[in-house]
Amino acid sequence: MTRTAARPYTRRISPIERGYLNAATTGTPQLIQMVIEGEGTLDADALRQAVRAATLANPGLAVRRRGALWRADGTVPDVVELPADTGLDAPFFHRGLSVVTGPVCELGLIRGESTKLIIRASHIVTDGRGLRQWIADLFRALRGEDLAGCPDTVDVGHFRAAAGDVSPAPEATRLTGLPAIIGRGPAGERPLWLRRRIPAGPSGVTARAAAALSRHLATDTGRLIVPVDLRRHDTAVRSTANLTSQLVLDLRRDDSWKRLHSTLVRALLAKSEVAALDRDFLRDNPFANNLSEARELDGARFPCTAIISDHGEVDPRTYSTPAFRATSFATLPMLVPYAEMFLSACRFGDTTELTLSCRDRPGAREMAESLLTDIAEALRAPLGRAEASRHPHGAARPTTHPKDDPACP
Repeated sequence: MTRTAARPYTRRISPIERGYLNAATTGTPQLIQMVIEGEGTLDADALRQAVRAATLANPGLAVRRRGALWRADGTVPDVVELPADTGLDAPFFHRGLSVVTGPVCELGLIRGESTKLIIRASHIVTDGRGLRQWIADLFRALRGEDLAGCPDTVDVGHFRAAAGDVSPAPEATRLTGLPAIIGRGPAGERPLWLRRRIPAGPSGVTARAAAALSRHLATDTGRLIVPVDLRRHDTAVRSTANLTSQLVLDLRRDDSWKRLHSTLVRALLAKSEVAALDRDFLRDNPFANNLSEARELDGARFPCTAIISDHGEVDPRTYSTPAFRATSFATLPMLVPYAEMFLSACRFGDTTELTLSCRDRPGAREMAESLLTDIAEALRAPLGRAEASRHPHGAARPTTHPKDDPACP
């Protein structure tokens, strides 16, 4: 493991990050956005001081692209104070972040009936786990505690080695395109975000949500992407880099959550997300082999039905201070050129936070609300209840789970 000390933080741009750089050229912003809402106050000046301290301890959030490298140059994320009535349609939530000029991260502070802190970062340089580590240090600084820091500069090759023996990935099956489920017609450039908070803390979230989604497939098959954090292969690594690989799973109409969960567990045991790192994504991937193919996707058909990202447990105390108590945590998933929708989930206290991202076009809101309602019902179903209860569309609803979701990016 490489730790930087005297020289500035520098690391190579990884193949995963190059994939996101390529995706950004299609015009789709590659962003992670996390929203923390709570009671009490956050002082803007104190927040700026904490941002500087957290970035010093986590220099991966102060990088700019320099050829084939990321190099930290002291570009500290800005804190933007926003009006109390700022909504998700505000330009702040939709503007890009340049990895060439920087900064690659910024914060928005909204103070009104409640206090909201929005953390936006380029997904090219970080992932969900990496950004949450930076945010945790931000709040440690606000509380006057020692910071954990993420100084490591390893790339995906480190985790490929740490994972040990891995069977080669099977040849990727290309799909010509799956019919859209959510809405029809031309789409706006901005994502449509729908949030749902349910009083439940289920496990098996990915499989249960995917099974509910399968009831809405327009054909007999679908395709699912599940992001997987490579840090699981070396938990000693402290890095904010984009270290998320993916599992690609086939989805069947009216699928069983048990089959989906078993498939997911087997793939993780086989370290399939590591095997995927050896795939040549310029010639061998199940979505688009080049930018021209990606641009030809017209929104009527998609190679991937959905991305489902379960962020796992989020402790409210991590994002609280003596003057501010966090009451909710959610993400705003980005649009992905080859995927119709992106569902993000996390457990916050005794609730589950869901956010669905899709294209904003005629009929999309109504269809997405119906889908999100069915997913929420699948997650809310009491554990241990027999699968005799029927889904509104006539299919059995998943209600139990063998174990917690093993993949949390």
